[in-house]
Amino acid sequence: MPIWNPWHGCHKISEGCKHCYVFREDAAFSREIPTNEVRKTLSFNLPVKRDRKHNWKYPSGTEFALCFTSDFLIEEADEWRTEIWDMIRARDDCSFYFFTKRIERFEECIPSDWGEGWDNVAIGCTVENQLRAEQRLPIFLSLPIRHRLIVVAPMIEQINILKYLHPGLIEEVSAGGESGKYARPLDFNWVLNLRNQCMEANVPFNFHQTGSYIIKDGKQFHIPRPLQHSQAQRANVDYRLKK
Repeated sequence: MPIWNPWHGCHKISEGCKHCYVFREDAAFSREIPTNEVRKTLSFNLPVKRDRKHNWKYPSGTEFALCFTSDFLIEEADEWRTEIWDMIRARDDCSFYFFTKRIERFEECIPSDWGEGWDNVAIGCTVENQLRAEQRLPIFLSLPIRHRLIVVAPMIEQINILKYLHPGLIEEVSAGGESGKYARPLDFNWVLNLRNQCMEANVPFNFHQTGSYIIKDGKQFHIPRPLQHSQAQRANVDYRLKK
């Protein structure tokens, strides 16, 4: 799955941003430009690139992960976003998804022909604690979006979002811990509790990564970065709808 980062850089707005991987990775590579300076990248037009035969470089059916080193709805990118919507419209044979902590900006950032949403665009609202869930999810549910995901990451406390888990509106809930040297630990009981909420509401659940530190059976374990996804899968707590 190609990651399409048309711009890079962000600024912190809530508790989940404290140890953001974007800032950490930029510091590791000693970038001369500050992480909180939002700027276009060389991948700006990635989905519409063509090969030497003038065919699409990325074939029909490609799924693009959009804006994973910034936020698609960040204010500094307002002047560029129309071009991104134009490319997504041109590649209606592909699908796109992005996650955002700025869901309150959604309606001012969509194109005029958005209508009730585009079928090839999925949007994940990120919440990290109960406070942000109560702030963001009511807005998220009120918006014209065809494919909605709730992303509980980094999960820094136990949360209850059962009242927001409307089958047919929420296609999946995904949870994950925080990564990095200073990551806050994830309690596995929080994950199980969230999974149980999804099962009660009959909404799919995915535990996508453990984070660097996970607490299970009263003990804290360190999970190396390369194993955080596989260890989450080994927990075998994902929930899929019955056919």
